[in-house]
Amino acid sequence: MKYELVSGLETHVELSTNTKIFCSCTTEFGGEQNTHCCPICIGLPGTLPKLNEKVVDYAIMAGLATNCEISPISKMDRKNYCYPDLPKAYQISQYDMPLCKNGYIELSNGRKIGITRIHIEEDAGKLIHQRGNTYVDYNRGGVPLIEIVSEPDIRSVEEAREYVEKLQMIMRYIGVSDCKMQEGSLRCDVNISLRPVGQEEFGTRTEIKNMNSFTYMEKAMRYEISRQADLLDSGEAITQETLRYLVEEDRTESMRGKEDANDYRYFREPDLVTIEVSQEKIDYFRSILPELPDPKRHRYVEELGLPETDAAMLVKYRKIAEYFEAACQEVSNPKVVANCIIGQVFRRVENETEKEAFQISIPPQYLRDLVLLLDQGKIKMNLLKSTLEKMLDTGKPASELISESDMGGIDEDTLHQLCSEAIANNPNAVADYLGGKEKALKSLLGHVMKNSRGRADAVEAEKLLIQLANETK
Repeated sequence: MKYELVSGLETHVELSTNTKIFCSCTTEFGGEQNTHCCPICIGLPGTLPKLNEKVVDYAIMAGLATNCEISPISKMDRKNYCYPDLPKAYQISQYDMPLCKNGYIELSNGRKIGITRIHIEEDAGKLIHQRGNTYVDYNRGGVPLIEIVSEPDIRSVEEAREYVEKLQMIMRYIGVSDCKMQEGSLRCDVNISLRPVGQEEFGTRTEIKNMNSFTYMEKAMRYEISRQADLLDSGEAITQETLRYLVEEDRTESMRGKEDANDYRYFREPDLVTIEVSQEKIDYFRSILPELPDPKRHRYVEELGLPETDAAMLVKYRKIAEYFEAACQEVSNPKVVANCIIGQVFRRVENETEKEAFQISIPPQYLRDLVLLLDQGKIKMNLLKSTLEKMLDTGKPASELISESDMGGIDEDTLHQLCSEAIANNPNAVADYLGGKEKALKSLLGHVMKNSRGRADAVEAEKLLIQLANETK
């Protein structure tokens, strides 16, 4: 039988505040175990929490960026459960009156994944399992989270990945979280059920906890989909349960029965006051939101004429997009700027952390001035590329690396002489080209460009090299 996936995600995002949600302890990642905590973090008797206002502000920004309604009145609740990483035996969260609700994320296929709610809560501590013992580190306990709960609108593994990738990009753009999955500041609980194609009623769901890698999330989903399909085909029932994904074995494993809301015995947190959000505050945060990735990408394609793939690479990281836009000022062809960044600069900032920071040796004004020389016909593309490499190596502007003579170009006689010398001095390359090796022509062209210091017109030089090579037959 053919089945349809029905999936919804609960995405936990650690907020980039300096201090925790209910106390003044640092939220800095790492540190010696149990040194970033205090009596409030570990729930000692007599302590009282005080809500960090910045947490509310960041949650409002997250809600607006994901098309949510912001609740004018919300409150905090106690979610009761016993687990070693939760010293109070309850978590302060939100239940029936979340701060944000009824939003959506639009995917590239046009489908909208509904967001039921975004609520604020405290993170739990971390359990460390070593040689048969379990230790607990409360440094993470009390770090502020937003939990973004989607509707069960996801219908494929690919949609699930794109949904989380877009959430990650948006949260980084608006500056509320670094969303580093390897540090646990973005992680997902994935709910999965199957139903026969055409059936309206949902099947029984399972939940895969704490996915903090796109790759592992995809693998876990594919395994669980296959496992459930096998059970249904065998006439067996799906058990509603919470699962963990075992990376080494590429399979899911039961942790416990899946809880429902009433199992947590939610009630209002008596030690915290009601949260009121004025329309003025909502309007203020709406006004300071940056242009978000999707509209920015669309603008790059429609207004700047960039291909979709180039636009997507540039908007993925906010600092790169800002650099690109600054370098495009007064430039007649933004595609040249995009090629410089995607081609040459990206080779020097290869990983995600480096691209997120995007601290390169030259400011965007230097790249703009270099491209303007091309626009004005003072240099050719080859000289632009070689000069950019020198700029990135030294941090110097083009004006210190290109002389007036470099910008003069070369005449036809000089070009003919340089090409003739390349042919005469490289007989093996000429023979390889005539034998069908196209790469050999690039080698000959390289000699011409080197000896002309990048001033030769590469297109004209290549035509002339082909003519001269054929004349040697």
